[in-house]
Amino acid sequence: MNSITPLTVSAGSRSYPVWIGEGLLEDLGHRLAASDHFSRRIALVADSNLRGYAKTTAASLAEAGFDPVLLWVPPGEGSKSLGQLGILLEKLAENRIDRKGALLALGGGVLGDLAGFAASIFLRGIALYQIPTTLLAMVDSSVGGKTGINLPQGKNLVGTFYQPWGVFVDLKTLSTLPERERRAGLAEVIKYGMIADPSLLACLAEKALDWRSLVRRSVQIKAAVVAEDERETTGRRAVLNFGHTTGHALEAALGYGTLVHGEAVGLGMRVAALLSQRLCGLPERAGELLDRLLERHGLPRAIPGVSLFRIREALLVDKKRERGANRWVLLRALGDPVLVDVPDAEIERALPLILDSAG
Repeated sequence: MNSITPLTVSAGSRSYPVWIGEGLLEDLGHRLAASDHFSRRIALVADSNLRGYAKTTAASLAEAGFDPVLLWVPPGEGSKSLGQLGILLEKLAENRIDRKGALLALGGGVLGDLAGFAASIFLRGIALYQIPTTLLAMVDSSVGGKTGINLPQGKNLVGTFYQPWGVFVDLKTLSTLPERERRAGLAEVIKYGMIADPSLLACLAEKALDWRSLVRRSVQIKAAVVAEDERETTGRRAVLNFGHTTGHALEAALGYGTLVHGEAVGLGMRVAALLSQRLCGLPERAGELLDRLLERHGLPRAIPGVSLFRIREALLVDKKRERGANRWVLLRALGDPVLVDVPDAEIERALPLILDSAG
């Protein structure tokens, strides 16, 4: 078993380790057996496109004395649905996963959000481990305890806060990640640089990217924010939503699957940066830097085929909307975020930035 010093996420409800390294799928079973005492039968919930990784993980679990049950979930945002949640819960019951059992979520953010939600409500909560296989899930959704599914009216409108028992980040899975998904994950890394650590932005401008360092620093930033505000009660955790207000509205307006999440967040950051310049005094060069990084990493800066009206409608059902206003994460400077209730008129002025294909 490889010697790896994990990072620790210290949330109020549960503290847990995040292992980051290569080859973790092969020895995951022994790490799990050494860390906690579970029933032999555990559920390995996997994206059905990841059969090779699932087979490796299941073999590791069996070698460590577990009896893993493989449960497949179709790939794509459409699986974050009430229907797929019901199917998964029924499979957990049919396979007699008990209160001492565990659920391991192998896949990207969609799989992790769905499986995490199922773990949080099945038998009123069973042990959950996240095994992210996409860059986006590694640096964002696998850490912090947010679970959820979508409704036709909007993204992540149903869900729970439920911290995992641990996270296993096997960097080897990045080698088979489609280029579009890798670029989308970099949007979240850019976000961390914008809100917390501008030195990350310099790293992203380099020719050769150090994936271990980028993932580790991103997880450190998110873990620190989660430790301060696990359930978004103080406003601190909300800074992680930089770019997400517009991003989620775009996903809902276009139909889930048109944009991958990181692409939508990249577009949302452009809108948030422009609003930051107009309302918070963010220097114009910060927005120019954001644009250069989006372009460098192949992320879109505008999207055709969506109307301003549809985005406005999606913003009206944003789950963070309060008292008739959308609360935005804006920047006074790089690394200096602030929460602002943005007037609708200002939003109307800013959105054309990403709707104009010449933008």
